[in-house]
Amino acid sequence: MKILVTPTSLCSDPDGAGIRRLREVADEVVLNPHGRPLTSAELIPLVADVDGIVAGLDDYDEAVFDAAPRLRALARYGVGVDRVDLAAAAAHDVTVTRTPGANSLAVAELTIGLVFAAARGIAQLDSAVRSGQWPRRHGKELTGSTAGVVGFGAIGRLVTERLRGLGMHPIAYDPMLPDAAFSDAGVERVDIDELCRRSDLVTLHVPLLPETRHIIDTRRLALLPPGAIVVNTARGGLLDEAAARRALDDGALHGVAIDVYETEPPSRSPLVGHPRVVATPHAGGHTTAAVERMTDQSIDALLAVLGGDSVAEQVTPAPAPR
Repeated sequence: MKILVTPTSLCSDPDGAGIRRLREVADEVVLNPHGRPLTSAELIPLVADVDGIVAGLDDYDEAVFDAAPRLRALARYGVGVDRVDLAAAAAHDVTVTRTPGANSLAVAELTIGLVFAAARGIAQLDSAVRSGQWPRRHGKELTGSTAGVVGFGAIGRLVTERLRGLGMHPIAYDPMLPDAAFSDAGVERVDIDELCRRSDLVTLHVPLLPETRHIIDTRRLALLPPGAIVVNTARGGLLDEAAARRALDDGALHGVAIDVYETEPPSRSPLVGHPRVVATPHAGGHTTAAVERMTDQSIDALLAVLGGDSVAEQVTPAPAPR
């Protein structure tokens, strides 16, 4: 059995517990040779004879599955599957799994950190002091303001609890959930346009789907109150980065904080480098505890599928027996 491992945080320690566990059961374990998420073209020569993949934020399109005739299991190291062609995986009888909940707390905590960083310009002030400057910059207080949470799943709910603890008034949008999900949490349910009109802070926690691409675009940015903040720790593509840059340049936004980008690494993002943007490298799930949970859950799922078992974390239909 041959297994490919691509998540950069997992591959950073080739002798770590997760990699050792795979080596105990596999004939060969191949690690990501590039130290970053892989393109489809880079994956194709690596998947020709693999039986399973522990997958990071790589591009698994139909060409990759066409090139992997032995592949039976692709275990996402994380929650998002927007970079996996699930239809192609199912057509090739490949079971795709993910690790729901493994990094929710880590992402929620980074979100709160970015909210403060954008409100007070913490990173920019730190950089200025390090370079010998002593600037004065007017930040934005959060207590008493309204926070719009877009997506009320596990991460959205954790963020909401923490924003409420800061004295903010959270409202939420999520078309996939029943009213009880909001009423049980004591959170007002609103539609996305009303959320934008009322929110001094908008924080994004929905998957990237055709219907959520650029869910915060030029029109919705214009709905925000003057001096609002936008935070995206979910998926690149939810926020129209060019529109957000224009809103910053026009003075309509106080700040933007982003951990995810339309293209990663963000070599062409119009937001990176702007003086009122805080940018982190898709690090939301990268705490020691979250990495351990993602490692354990992804490898558990991979080995279960390769052993012929079904798993609750499966996101593709069960393939026919081979």
